[in-house]
Amino acid sequence: QVPLVESGGGSVQAGGSLRLSCAASGYTTSGHCMAWFRLRPGEPREGIALINGDGQSRYRVYVKGRFTISREDAKNTMNLQMNSLIPKDTGMYYCTLLERNDCYWAGCAYDNWGQGTQVTVSS
Repeated sequence: QVPLVESGGGSVQAGGSLRLSCAASGYTTSGHCMAWFRLRPGEPREGIALINGDGQSRYRVYVKGRFTISREDAKNTMNLQMNSLIPKDTGMYYCTLLERNDCYWAGCAYDNWGQGTQVTVSS
């Protein structure tokens, strides 16, 4: 199991921005799938943005053009830049990884999560 620590969440008004980070100190992330999932009450975790080990990224359609996922393998860190936030972006955001190049959309494929960071967007 790889310890992962999310940070950067907070409360922001609609239209604002946040930058989430996921740190994997002491672990080499290079070549591994990393992903951001969101958890809302009563719902399973939903994939928001994925980035393969080779840097190829994918997004849920409702965040495309607003969110950007990136990785800094030299720092063993992954980031999610969140712009033009809207209230439905609210939730607990988790990072995760797989020790393989390709990511999956299904949360059940992952068993290693950080503690989460809360994002709250108000109108």
